[in-house]
Amino acid sequence: MTLWMNYLMQFLVAVVATISFGVTFRVSPRHYLACGITGAVGWLVYVLCTGLLSTSAPVATLVAALPLTACARLFAIRHKAPITIFLLCGIFPLVPGAGIYYTAYYFLRDDRSLFANKGVETLKIAVALALGIALVCSIPLKRHKS
Repeated sequence: MTLWMNYLMQFLVAVVATISFGVTFRVSPRHYLACGITGAVGWLVYVLCTGLLSTSAPVATLVAALPLTACARLFAIRHKAPITIFLLCGIFPLVPGAGIYYTAYYFLRDDRSLFANKGVETLKIAVALALGIALVCSIPLKRHKS
């Protein structure tokens, strides 16, 4: 399988995973595709950053959160729906769930060095995600005259 086919497959799997997350949280069916695309855009940017550019996970998360949040804003305007519908579903692939799990695991095993390393990395990823969202959401939207 070529590299670009791998990226296409990851994009499609991210669409399905994000839509599944939306179904679980009872998002309206008319928003499924927009939620899926939002999550897939963020995941694809993350994978490209870590794969092609060899950036760290926190930097890749920050870079991926920017177009993800822009997509969420765009779909919120087009669908006349709250941005949180698209943003919460869209960040699903980027949330450091495994990092949180392993941080707690190392804590319970009393492995302080691995606990600290994984905890700091997970915190960096979470902060990068929040910072990327905050940066895009702080850009003012153009107002239409009524």
